[in-house]
Amino acid sequence: MKKKSCFTKVAAVTLAGAIFITGCGGSDKSGSAPASDAGMTATEDAAAADDSGYGEMMDGTAPAGSYNNTESAAAASEQYASADEAEDYAYFDAEKKVMAFENSYLEGCYDEWEPKEYYNNEEYSKWDEKGFVSVMKEPLSTFSADVDTASYSNLRRLINEGYDLEDLPEGAVRIEEMLNYFSYEYNDPKGQEPFGVTTQISTCPWNEEAQLMMVGLKTQDIDYSHAPASNLVFLLDVSGSMFSDDKLPLLQESFGLLTDNLTKKDRVSIVTYAGEDKVVLEGVSGDQTRKIKKALNALEAGGGTYGSKGIETAYRLAEENYIKGGNNRIILATDGDLNIGLTSEEELEELITEKKESGIFLSVLGFGTGNIKDNKMETLADKGNGNYAYIDCLREAKKVLVEEMASTLLTICKDVKFQVEFNPAVVESYRLLGYENRALAKEDFSDDTKDAGEIGAGHSVTALYEIILKDSLANMSRQEIEDLKYSEQYKEELGSVPSDSAVEEEWLTISIRYKKPAEDKSSLLEYPIGYECYTTDPTDDYIFAAAVAEFGLLASHSEYPEDASVKHVEKALRSIRLSDEYKEEFLGLVQEVR
Repeated sequence: MKKKSCFTKVAAVTLAGAIFITGCGGSDKSGSAPASDAGMTATEDAAAADDSGYGEMMDGTAPAGSYNNTESAAAASEQYASADEAEDYAYFDAEKKVMAFENSYLEGCYDEWEPKEYYNNEEYSKWDEKGFVSVMKEPLSTFSADVDTASYSNLRRLINEGYDLEDLPEGAVRIEEMLNYFSYEYNDPKGQEPFGVTTQISTCPWNEEAQLMMVGLKTQDIDYSHAPASNLVFLLDVSGSMFSDDKLPLLQESFGLLTDNLTKKDRVSIVTYAGEDKVVLEGVSGDQTRKIKKALNALEAGGGTYGSKGIETAYRLAEENYIKGGNNRIILATDGDLNIGLTSEEELEELITEKKESGIFLSVLGFGTGNIKDNKMETLADKGNGNYAYIDCLREAKKVLVEEMASTLLTICKDVKFQVEFNPAVVESYRLLGYENRALAKEDFSDDTKDAGEIGAGHSVTALYEIILKDSLANMSRQEIEDLKYSEQYKEELGSVPSDSAVEEEWLTISIRYKKPAEDKSSLLEYPIGYECYTTDPTDDYIFAAAVAEFGLLASHSEYPEDASVKHVEKALRSIRLSDEYKEEFLGLVQEVR
């Protein structure tokens, strides 16, 4: 277990006000200057803290907690010619006070800290890992699609703040969310199909006895400016647990980024909740950027967390401003620490399951460290027909709310289900990596009343299977298999092989069910997979996805890691072209663990 100085802890966990300009790894890649006054000395900082009242925080009296412009604006209005200038002054002054408090707070810290103690209040769901399954016993593998990404960005945060892989909290790592955090060059949709499908099979990097199959889905990307109008409700947690800089202030900045990209056709409402809920804005035009940002920047943290009440109010507002044929969505931002009203996962699931019938989607953005309730946030997003992302820095907010804005806000397909049927004449056993909490019963696949996952515009979904071939096939080269072409003698050896020559060549069939956002009846697509998908020269996407999964096996404390190692993951990543900054960052994360 690593230990870091108190300065490192506060800089990482509360980010000392500088979180708004740094990358997720802790270094400033933007090249921009901090928003606070870089010229303040330590003495001036302390004096400013005393003057502002921030020093009172240590005796139990909570200060404003975020950008509170009201008093500063009033004081400044007499000095400045316009309200705009006064507001700009107040915005700067509030940031400077936050920085001053953090600097004075550092002086009273201990020298070292223990990450595991700090994170004892975080909560994660625990799922039993499924090992290899016999095809003869279970020829069907059925699961719900997932485009959540929270687990990866949360893992990045934990590693950057001192955790070694063996010390990561149980349930914190979900391999499917690690895979789906990244983008891949999958096939685009063809014709009227909503997504393109890419499949590839090669030798499993960490298990010499298995093959590894990658299945990738990709929806068509949509420019948000050409998308249907959005009716958005920002449901924001302003309870006392949201005080620190990596919570409410980061939330305010993040939603400010989203606001910059909204248009006149959009409607925006803001609901906050602490001990009680409050409607801050109701149905304003998306191009009223200044008004929306002013409302965001005036928020303060304090009180309990009556989240269920806020959810009910948010759904009511969303229904009142409903746009027929548009994108109607609530975006909940919280640390998940609900402690008033409905608080358990079961109660929240029941509430959201009832509310989603209104045709309104619920997405969740997680913030903060120390007491995040990942289990509750994941439940809310899954049952609310939305996605779940974790925001650990402003760069992540930009990724989720700006770069992937259409993916985050626009649902292309809902209740997307996968079912893979393996050919028992070819495949002996298989194992799906991840998706433990997305498993469905085989009969759920064709049951349109059963809930499943949603896929947004431009989203990609990746699933990996370890596959053990029949001994007779495993001992043959690919060329030998192709030459046989299922001769009569070979069919007798394999046993009951279907007579259709096309089916005889198949390893498996991938079936996908999905619904259009406004429909209740699903459509079915089927993709037979044969030997033509096997390759000894896999693509960079395949190698990268396999490396992510291998790292995930180690980070999730898998019972089936075989020969997986961090060293091997790094070697694989160095052998390919990393096509974007997020993949490059993953390599850096792997190197940090080593």
